Amino acid sequence: MRSCATPKSSALIWATKMLEIDGLDHSYGRHAALRDVAIRVGDREVVAILGANGAGKTTLLNAVAGLLRPSGGSIRYRGTELIGLRAHQMVKLGIAAVTENRHLFGAMSVTDNLLLGAYTARARDAAGTSIARVFDLFPRLAERRRQAVRTMSGGEQQMVAVGRALMARPSLLLLDEPSLGLAPVIAGELFAALQRIGRESDTSIVMVEQNARRALKMADRAYLLALGRIVGEGTATSLAQDKAVAESYLGL
Repeated sequence: MRSCATPKSSALIWATKMLEIDGLDHSYGRHAALRDVAIRVGDREVVAILGANGAGKTTLLNAVAGLLRPSGGSIRYRGTELIGLRAHQMVKLGIAAVTENRHLFGAMSVTDNLLLGAYTARARDAAGTSIARVFDLFPRLAERRRQAVRTMSGGEQQMVAVGRALMARPSLLLLDEPSLGLAPVIAGELFAALQRIGRESDTSIVMVEQNARRALKMADRAYLLALGRIVGEGTATSLAQDKAVAESYLGL
């Protein structure tokens, strides 16, 4: 089922590789969660990682984010090896992650949670511009800027989590199951904002998402992960039209 279709902007993407993952392995005890994983992400590219529960998607994203140390392999960001660095060092390099559990501060307001994302000196200097951009992307947050986050719906909290990551002004945004558990209307609003980020900014996006159909509509390329291995890759368009992919990942 492995597809090696070339994306439309291949010359630009492969000439400007932002993220290069090679031979990545990770195990939890005797369980091999990742096996010889290789992935490329170019500048201003949206890449989806698709797979069933237990495929290793979150482990892969956590490895890139510095939340776990892989058993082996290499993760290079603009030529810098990331393995061994911690999460706060990733932020300084230009990598921001939205994890599945969000880690928001429920008693604090939307605005205060967002400002916590302006961690680096560069981000603090641009905090005013960044928060205006977040409110433009997520009008709901502008309306609720003084509201305590714990009183908000799950979808609104997810918007806060994505907005906080954007406050770091990342070059690479990592998203772990952004639509998980969200009502369809809220998920639609969230993905519309993510599409704008991918289209209007210089930020590359790597997204783990179980809603494969929606992810492929947004992505430039995608990788298929099964039992810790990459079993397919290609342009989002080619994978969406692949019969085997449709049967296995799109429920058709």
